[in-house]
Amino acid sequence: MKMTTLGRSDLRVSELCLGSMTWGNQTAPEDGHRQIDMALAAGINFIDTAEMYPVNPIRAETVGRTEEVIGSWLARTGRRDDVVIATKITGPNGGFVRDGAGISADTIRDAVDGSLRRLQTDVIDLYQLHWPNRGSYHFRQNWSYDPSGQDRADTIAHMTEVLETLGALVQAGKIRHIGLSNESAWGTAQWLRLSEAGAGPRVQTIQNEYSLLNRLYDTDLAELAVNEDVTLLAFSPLGAGLLTGKYAGDVTPDGSRRENSTDLGGRITPRVWEAVSAYLGVANAHGLDPVHMALAFTLSRPFPTVPIFGATTVAQLEHILRGVDLTLSDAVLSDIAVAHKAHPMPY
Repeated sequence: MKMTTLGRSDLRVSELCLGSMTWGNQTAPEDGHRQIDMALAAGINFIDTAEMYPVNPIRAETVGRTEEVIGSWLARTGRRDDVVIATKITGPNGGFVRDGAGISADTIRDAVDGSLRRLQTDVIDLYQLHWPNRGSYHFRQNWSYDPSGQDRADTIAHMTEVLETLGALVQAGKIRHIGLSNESAWGTAQWLRLSEAGAGPRVQTIQNEYSLLNRLYDTDLAELAVNEDVTLLAFSPLGAGLLTGKYAGDVTPDGSRRENSTDLGGRITPRVWEAVSAYLGVANAHGLDPVHMALAFTLSRPFPTVPIFGATTVAQLEHILRGVDLTLSDAVLSDIAVAHKAHPMPY
């Protein structure tokens, strides 16, 4: 397993990250533990979670359970030094956490202490802001995105307060580095600018959706990432399962994510099936597994990227791990480019 450095930090992580958002809901705690063991055996040392997990669905009674699953693994094994843990503070998008309160100095302190307690650790390696307070164009909101109601002065004051608070938590030894999630190029640039002006720690990562089916990152954010050394943590690199082919033909397999989310968070549209078929066709033409091809594609990008993949079952994880060493040929990448131009924004 190749290793990479997150941003300009000292965090050395595997080039693939193990997602955990189903643990404690669709995935039993003991299977979550087994997935961590399997990932470590394969050379994957990076785990991503969030205080609001598990999802599908998010419920008040399960908030925080995924972090507890990871914490119980740490307590049982004592292998804290073998893993890099990333978690997130929920913002106004997560109504089940602090009644939907936004990210502020007070909520950050409360959230960090809660995550540390549930994770049963003294420090969080990468602490991320799950969603900007001002809103975002992610999760299919790009179709009606309207930033005209934003107040720049309020946004900058908020960012400054957050960075100062995060800086104090770094000094206290509770977190090591920080990252963003569901952010824009302008927002990321402001966080970086304020950090360089001395407001607080530097943003090292941005966790946005990225896959063969969702390539909003390819332009302005890609340029920012290359020039400012911000690593993309690409979530849903398998298109929430669409790129596995299991939903092909508009079916809903038993036990799948689609049982609880019929449109997969807005990803199922009239356009998506032809796009999925095109990418499955590329994989078939080159004798590749579509799961392995989709993950290898994210690693082929010309900007720093670590894909976050999740597995509901141990069998799914075993399948993913069989393809971690795949590198796509120029011929495969050329065919993917043709498919992308034919199906640029399937959802």
